[in-house]
Amino acid sequence: MEKFEISTEALKPLSDEEFFHFCRTNDHLRIERDAQQKIIIMAPAGSFLGNRNFDIGTDFGIWNRKYRKGYCFDSSAGFKLPNGATRSPDVAFILKNRWESLSVDEQEVFAPICPDFVLELRSKSNSVRDLQEKMDEYLANGAAFGWLVDPYERKVYVYDSQQPMTIHNNFAQPLRGRYFMDDFEIVLDEVLA
Repeated sequence: MEKFEISTEALKPLSDEEFFHFCRTNDHLRIERDAQQKIIIMAPAGSFLGNRNFDIGTDFGIWNRKYRKGYCFDSSAGFKLPNGATRSPDVAFILKNRWESLSVDEQEVFAPICPDFVLELRSKSNSVRDLQEKMDEYLANGAAFGWLVDPYERKVYVYDSQQPMTIHNNFAQPLRGRYFMDDFEIVLDEVLA
């Protein structure tokens, strides 16, 4: 997904409330903010990728409805990470006790919490390097693990807070969750075909 960055050096940085309002006013765009408060505007995903993201998210939703371990989120949800960045992963999961410890007011805006699991689905216009930096940021801010799915190179970069990144490159073999998601698996050939 192509992105456009707005440098806030010449501008007064937006407060969290102002940034939330800015995003709501421009809800046809995907907007994030990095740790330096730089606003990043991304066009909505194309239909092809949007469909694939929906299919992947559906598998997470079905799993979560069965086990009820927490809450799943799509790319329209934003999270304010401890480093000050506001990110919107394509799929996110937060354990039940962590999400329910937030106030309703905190849940209604960009929740001040890093998801326990994140998934980013690469589009043709995304650079793998930029997405890898984002995955590293999630781990540095508290995510237990995450997947960077590259449907074009047919690779999944598997990030884990307890071990080095690995690569899963067989989309016909199940990709299995870890830790609190050890009972989740997905065959990417079934959703990315």
